[in-house]
Amino acid sequence: MSHSAQRPVEPILFAHRGGRAHAPENSLQAFETAIRMGATGLESDVWCTADGVPVLHHDRRVGSALRRRPIHSLARGQLPDGIPTLADLYRRVDGGVPLSLDIRDLTAIPAVLELARQHDAVRSLWLCHPEMSVLADIGEAARDVILVHSTRLDRINEGPERMAANLSGMAIHAVNLPEQDWSAGLIALFRRFDIRCLAWDAQHPRQIDRLIALGLDGIYGDHVDRLVAGLANRRPRP
Repeated sequence: MSHSAQRPVEPILFAHRGGRAHAPENSLQAFETAIRMGATGLESDVWCTADGVPVLHHDRRVGSALRRRPIHSLARGQLPDGIPTLADLYRRVDGGVPLSLDIRDLTAIPAVLELARQHDAVRSLWLCHPEMSVLADIGEAARDVILVHSTRLDRINEGPERMAANLSGMAIHAVNLPEQDWSAGLIALFRRFDIRCLAWDAQHPRQIDRLIALGLDGIYGDHVDRLVAGLANRRPRP
């Protein structure tokens, strides 16, 4: 069965950085809180330590202002407390929960895929990157992973229709744009090529309501309560 055949009836509500409006971002507390509040997906950024461990953190560097060092230069044991590994997350959250990871360090990809396989979570893994060629290479290594092209409308130099055709031809499953970039016409265009449509930075109820009305496949936001309420408000009343 293809990924397109599994398109959910309702959008996946991705808790951005674990839903950072409710707990410290990218912390295990944030991820677990988001699930309890009703998030149906989680989002984070993944980096690789010097000893090959994928960790979840937004910034490339860690440490105090005067002594910040790149994550890739430090072993797992040298990182500040509170930065979880991907393995930590999989031990706390069911592998069937959709997990969207921005690949910030390409060296993390093999370890990310191996951990997803160990936790029976490959089909729930959404890997995001701004370069189509990187995503196509991931697809060659793991065909069940959902591949997401992250970009902005003003960066699509070739035009949306040509980009949609390119994504389809490279077996990339989804495109992720800022919430304000989406329109009904643009969604219809990408759907013609069987490309899923995702929106990020949906923070306010009016934004969330608009995106749900448009029929997006996934919505990323910091406020899990607003995402959940927006979807509940759009469901038919019994």
